[in-house]
Amino acid sequence: MNQKLHWDIKTFDALSNHDLYELLRLRNEVFIVEQNCIFPDLDGKDQKCHHLLGSENGVLMAYARIVPPGISYEYPSIGRVLVSPPGRGKMYGIELMEMSIASLEEIYGKSTIRIGAQLYLKKFYGSFQFEQSGEIYVEDGIDHIEMTRISDFVE
Repeated sequence: MNQKLHWDIKTFDALSNHDLYELLRLRNEVFIVEQNCIFPDLDGKDQKCHHLLGSENGVLMAYARIVPPGISYEYPSIGRVLVSPPGRGKMYGIELMEMSIASLEEIYGKSTIRIGAQLYLKKFYGSFQFEQSGEIYVEDGIDHIEMTRISDFVE
């Protein structure tokens, strides 16, 4: 994988004050302001998760939360997936998902992965072998679907 961004994966306790501020600022900018969606972003899960931070010249450009099994789903999950507005169109989303899957598998081993995806991103997540595994549901005014990626690894 030819990486354009510098990647860090950190537990909640390993995040610096600066890291935490920047990831929460970016989540707020994208999920609340840009998508005009008032929702409780601070959901009590961050403390249990790993946080994947993709930076360019010290500026946070991409982020995802790696969620342990049993928190959102029975399987590990990838959530709060985002690329900053200035980072869009640069293939950072692809790099983010590749790094998210690799990080999740490094932490939890090869496993089924389940996500809650915004419906308009179904094709994007499908390109990473995620398949729709639930009906369309509305969350915070936005159509979502559950998607699952079955690992090639057989236990």
